[in-house]
Amino acid sequence: MNEIADPINVSALNQYTYCPRRCGLIYLESEFSDNIHTSRGNAEHERVDQSGYVTTREGARAEYALPVWSEQLGLIGKCDVVEFWPDGNIYPVEYKHGVRKKRLNDDLQLVAQALCLEEMTGKPILHGAIYHHGSRRRREVAITQELRDKVIDTVNAIRAMMDSGKLPPPANDARCKECSLKEICQPDALAERCRLKSLREELFNVVE
Repeated sequence: MNEIADPINVSALNQYTYCPRRCGLIYLESEFSDNIHTSRGNAEHERVDQSGYVTTREGARAEYALPVWSEQLGLIGKCDVVEFWPDGNIYPVEYKHGVRKKRLNDDLQLVAQALCLEEMTGKPILHGAIYHHGSRRRREVAITQELRDKVIDTVNAIRAMMDSGKLPPPANDARCKECSLKEICQPDALAERCRLKSLREELFNVVE
């Protein structure tokens, strides 16, 4: 593992890309709360984790709940499924509970897994997939240089947040509606507090 700093969990990249404050609440303050979406996701991941490994009809060996890490990036994590194909290709698959839809936060988590697997195996990984349980379909993701660079940038941003020990500000937008940490985060209350502070500063400036 990275000797300079504690390793970052691969799943933190998903959380940070979705909302930096959510990531901070989970990994800085150890806060978490389930809602229907996280409960469904946890149940689906548990079913995947119990599978061990199988050989697919097409001849790939599928490893489930496979631990991965990268000393270079300082990452640790676990892949839901990794398919090892007879031709040498390695194909990570991340399970998500929602319907088939492109989400950057999911893609970065998958690409981070691919970078870990590349370092562990010494083999290039060019593609992976998100399996959307709600649609029962895969969405293939190309492991592009752009996404690789975004993984590195996100790791650096998370590490900077962890080193600072400070929570990022709330998003206070559509992302908050179904967030399981909304009651802990209190985005509306914090936004109102900031608004009142701004009004006070404006008032005193006018008086002066």
